[in-house]
Amino acid sequence: MYARLNLATKPLVSHRRFLLGAALLGLLGSVLFVLLGWQFYNLRKADEDFRAHLGKIEQEMDRLRHQRGDLERFYAMEENHNLQERAKFIDGVIEARSFNWTKMFMDLEHTLPSGVHVLRIEPKLDRSTVSVKFAVGASSQQAKVELLKAFEESKCFAHIELTSEQLPKQASADVLTLEFSAVYTGI
Repeated sequence: MYARLNLATKPLVSHRRFLLGAALLGLLGSVLFVLLGWQFYNLRKADEDFRAHLGKIEQEMDRLRHQRGDLERFYAMEENHNLQERAKFIDGVIEARSFNWTKMFMDLEHTLPSGVHVLRIEPKLDRSTVSVKFAVGASSQQAKVELLKAFEESKCFAHIELTSEQLPKQASADVLTLEFSAVYTGI
């Protein structure tokens, strides 16, 4: 029979747990180092791609600024400035023609009650809306009330604002002369 006896002066101390823990910690550290290194590499690559893309955008912006400067110098010339004014005028004419004036006057005809007639009309086209100033003659107070009520209930005219109401200056069949403004919506 053999008995294990330690005859040394110092008892036998096992460092296996320490070595195993150190090995596992080292393995975990190296895996973490590799993962963080891979993440750092991907971030550097993305940053490099972003900087390259940003450089291309800045070059394009510089090219467009230069082109804009050339165009501004071109249109600043006297003969080209007149061309630009004519182009603005033609755009205004095209915009005015694209508006359906006939429909507006047909809607006005359906909105006006009996006993009221138009004395003066001043339409003004502002982009997609038309503001209209009216001067109308009414044969009675009742016709005036019907006119204002018809315009307020109209789907085609909005923002009605009565500016003046007066007796006619000359002898006529009109009892009242009204001036008001409205916005034609064209619905």
